[in-house]
Amino acid sequence: MRFRGRDYDGEGITIAIIDSGINPEDPRLAGADVVGWNIQLGATGHALLGSDFRDENGHGTEIAVAVHRVAPKAKLFGVRIMDARLKTSADLMAAGIETSTRNGASVINLSLGTPNMGKALLLRDCCALAVESGAVVLAAAHPKGDRAYPADLPETLGAASHPDCPLDKFYYFGPHRFPVKEWGNLSGKFLAHGYSPPVQGSKERGPYRGSGMATAYLSGRVACLRQALPHETPQGIADVMRQLALTPVPEIGYG
Repeated sequence: MRFRGRDYDGEGITIAIIDSGINPEDPRLAGADVVGWNIQLGATGHALLGSDFRDENGHGTEIAVAVHRVAPKAKLFGVRIMDARLKTSADLMAAGIETSTRNGASVINLSLGTPNMGKALLLRDCCALAVESGAVVLAAAHPKGDRAYPADLPETLGAASHPDCPLDKFYYFGPHRFPVKEWGNLSGKFLAHGYSPPVQGSKERGPYRGSGMATAYLSGRVACLRQALPHETPQGIADVMRQLALTPVPEIGYG
């Protein structure tokens, strides 16, 4: 990523990918530094950590590849909270955020969310802890525009997507120009590219994955900014992202 006349690749930055795990043997992750854990909830509700973070579905690996494409030198920290059917819970999301924070992640990616307002406070507490510890939390907005947590929390950067949004551009729906009463949950969100990275050696883009994939690309950009601005706060990084973003003009498209 180019910023202020220099190229950045995420070196020295750890990105936590809270998802279905990561397959480090995927050829598109060649050269990537990949570590991680899996998290399950015990009978008493406590988080149980295991060493096996291999992807049982493929979704988390696709997210990791997208992040790696933008920030190829960043360390990828896979946190598996989903099973093979992508089933998980808000409690596991919270455990994943806290685990990522306690293990030094400075960028936390959640290409998922929950509409459960009853879990919003739990997730907000974990996101606030992450931000206080210096991490930037990014989360996917609901694909149909409904509420989703943690994307709709003030501590996170929420990401949506549009099929026409190009890879090298992203937009920001500033609330002062796109108020909630007219734009709903797009207000205050970023809009970015939502296609999976192509198979290695191919120039064709992969299938459209929506806001989850958009979150991954933005996480890679944030990692590059963390590298470029090592002493900046999470709020400062968020402000820079908003300054770099284009202003959406939905009437003329995003291409």
